[in-house]
Amino acid sequence: MISVADLLTNDRIPANYYANEVYVRGDLEMGLLESRRGDRLLAIPETLIQAIYAGLTKETGQASRLVLFNCGRWWGKNFFNRFRDEVSDYYEMPLVDMSMAEFLQALKQCWMTYGLGKLDLDQSYHHRGFLVITTWNSAFIRQAPKSQLPAGFLEAGILSAVFSQLAGRELHCVQTSCESLGSDCNRFVIGLQKRLDSAEAMVEKQLDHESIMPRLCA
Repeated sequence: MISVADLLTNDRIPANYYANEVYVRGDLEMGLLESRRGDRLLAIPETLIQAIYAGLTKETGQASRLVLFNCGRWWGKNFFNRFRDEVSDYYEMPLVDMSMAEFLQALKQCWMTYGLGKLDLDQSYHHRGFLVITTWNSAFIRQAPKSQLPAGFLEAGILSAVFSQLAGRELHCVQTSCESLGSDCNRFVIGLQKRLDSAEAMVEKQLDHESIMPRLCA
């Protein structure tokens, strides 16, 4: 319940900080995009994403997957630092003091406003040491070259960095289903590297998510 006394001493009630119509601000004359805090934002056209994939494939071949994952980890660390500062300042509490529901809602909104699609968290396997992140409508996966394997290496790197920062220890991330392969969503499993090695092998063998998780938890 909202306290009337709090309303009298606090002149605002925190809302959706990442609402697109207020978070993204543009200066048409200068050709600039900024966040509501004044940080620079970058709009990436689909043709640039396609060119990045094509260039990486030509220059690095199969290693392009590792390059994308490492790029995602680097960007994910910066993404998390910005997210932590913005959320902590706006809600006037450290990120670690927020409830899981509050944190997840802010992350979902941020993910969507940044143009990364929709995101959700499945804690069904938390007691076994794994988190499953589900995403939809990823622009990067949509533009990825056709392959027999999941294409979200960039997002896997981002998610591994974000949840490593939250957990205070190095975590890995493996994608187990992908929209590019006809799945209804993209699923990413987060856990310790040594426990996810077998998951990577199962993905290489083209096992689906429902087959991988019981084996991973066995």
